[in-house]
Amino acid sequence: MKKIWMWCLVGLLILATVSFSGAQQTGETQKAVAALENQWLQSQKTSNPDILAPLLADKFVNTGNEGKVTEKAATLAIIKSTKFDSAEYVDLKVTAFGSTAIATGGLKGKGKDASGKPFTLDERWTDTWVKMPDGKWQCVASHSSAVQK
Repeated sequence: MKKIWMWCLVGLLILATVSFSGAQQTGETQKAVAALENQWLQSQKTSNPDILAPLLADKFVNTGNEGKVTEKAATLAIIKSTKFDSAEYVDLKVTAFGSTAIATGGLKGKGKDASGKPFTLDERWTDTWVKMPDGKWQCVASHSSAVQK
């Protein structure tokens, strides 16, 4: 009977260790991806695609709030040509699923588009991040939708 209790105790200790380790990794993932999202915001605020480029996977795809689909190069060109006067994220959340993370949030901003036309943004977005074989997180897909008032 003592051996059964000992093995049960060992099993519980292993389970607790694995659970704690998973929770710790999830927290680290959430912090890492949130930091990358803030780099993305900085790229938008400064119209600097060089900040964003290494964060996007080569096969990145973006679906904008008007339904237009763009790949990495076109997305970076939009970043460069858009001039924000103000931009802020609201309600940034990251949920980890092993080597994948989903980031959601809102973007509120004002500025001028590539043609110089003023705009006001109020949108919700979802980004899908994948931990690549080299250990770096990259965004593989992004989608935004205008907030209807």
